[in-house]
Amino acid sequence: MSPNKRLTLQAWLAGRRTGAAVALVGVVLLLMACAGPGNADLTTASDDTDARRRARVYLDLAVSYLEQGKNTYALDAVKQSLALDSSMYEAHDLRALTYMRMNEPTLAEGGFRQALALQPKAATVQHNYGWFLCQQGRFNEAMGMFSAALAHPTYDTKAKTWMTQGLCQAKAGQVANAEKSLIKANQLEPGNPVVSYNLALRLYAQADYSRAASYISPLNESNLANAESLWLGIRVARKAGDALQVNVLSNTLRQRFAQSKEVGLLDKGQFDE
Repeated sequence: MSPNKRLTLQAWLAGRRTGAAVALVGVVLLLMACAGPGNADLTTASDDTDARRRARVYLDLAVSYLEQGKNTYALDAVKQSLALDSSMYEAHDLRALTYMRMNEPTLAEGGFRQALALQPKAATVQHNYGWFLCQQGRFNEAMGMFSAALAHPTYDTKAKTWMTQGLCQAKAGQVANAEKSLIKANQLEPGNPVVSYNLALRLYAQADYSRAASYISPLNESNLANAESLWLGIRVARKAGDALQVNVLSNTLRQRFAQSKEVGLLDKGQFDE
């Protein structure tokens, strides 16, 4: 498995292809990597045994299945990977992610703990485990995992962790901290649609419509716009008294996402739902 291989749960992109609305508040990227901070040396293909090479093939297969939503197939493939080599923390991490998808929290937590027992400084595992803990409402533990991941100087996907931490803080009602984390994510990865949407949503809730527009407008002018982002843009423009923008975005929403729930809300004038 390539060191840069990542498993992404991108409901946003799926929504763009299908035209469906997407619940962006809960969208995060869960990460998989085969090399993590804390290794004494960098491993290369020549270091792998035959069993480990075959285990990596099954691990790649499991990633592919999980990206396709084939959870049972993914679990079977990752089990075969672990049967060949149970020492790969990446496989335990992927097994935990699969159990998360299957709504098996006890088994998922066991997988994350085993992955960290094998590689305590694996920032990708800390990121994933942090989001799992957040989903379980264990916010303090989740923040500890995110902080540990962000502390690694060589961790190269910090924007995703800042974003996920921000979403978790919002879920925990930590509004000010959520905004700070999302702004940090935006600084590291400008234009990320999930970050832009959630920043705009936070600012809209605080009645800071000018700043909300500064994040949602560029998103809605791009090909990454979807029904949910357009709807938020309409609500922001309406609060700001920009009737022209409301009309433009409403027409776009009707044309591109005619069957969405947002069009139904627009037709009923339920802007505060």
